[in-house]
Amino acid sequence: MQPEQFNILLRFFKALADDSRLKIVGILANQECSVEELAVLLQLKEPTVSHHLAKLKELNLVTMRPEGNSHIYQLDSEALQNISKEIFTPEKIAYLIEDVDTEAWENKVLKNYFEGECLKEIPASRKKRLVILKWLVNQFEVGINYPERLVNDILKRYHPDCATLRRELIACQLMQRDNGVYWRMKDVS
Repeated sequence: MQPEQFNILLRFFKALADDSRLKIVGILANQECSVEELAVLLQLKEPTVSHHLAKLKELNLVTMRPEGNSHIYQLDSEALQNISKEIFTPEKIAYLIEDVDTEAWENKVLKNYFEGECLKEIPASRKKRLVILKWLVNQFEVGINYPERLVNDILKRYHPDCATLRRELIACQLMQRDNGVYWRMKDVS
């Protein structure tokens, strides 16, 4: 997501994070209103409504047209749809974490459970155990068949309870087994 789009998204959420502004958007989605009408509907003072409208106008969410001595406001549904099309796509939202280390939690789990290359204990938490198992399965090569004895030898390098680790690797579908032969299912990141 480009910095400009990120800032628009941030301003959009900040603008709509206010109860009164959300209500104004809701009212204007149904009808045009003057500041005076909105103030009565929301039980707010006119300057407060004007302040909220100015915030919404900065994002082009509302439009204003003069009518006599009043200004009539309406929701700009086209601008709302444009923001939705340009910014609220799964791909664009996914870019919100581009500067977040998505592996930080997994790295912390590995650091907490490993002392050197030895697994101190098998985590009780299913989520943490899966992190450990994904690391362990990377000790096996894709496309290679391993006899059970070799699987045990490899797993014992990291923890003495190789039977539990072996069962867990199968249960999590990280490895497959047939007649005492094991193989890694796929690349696990």
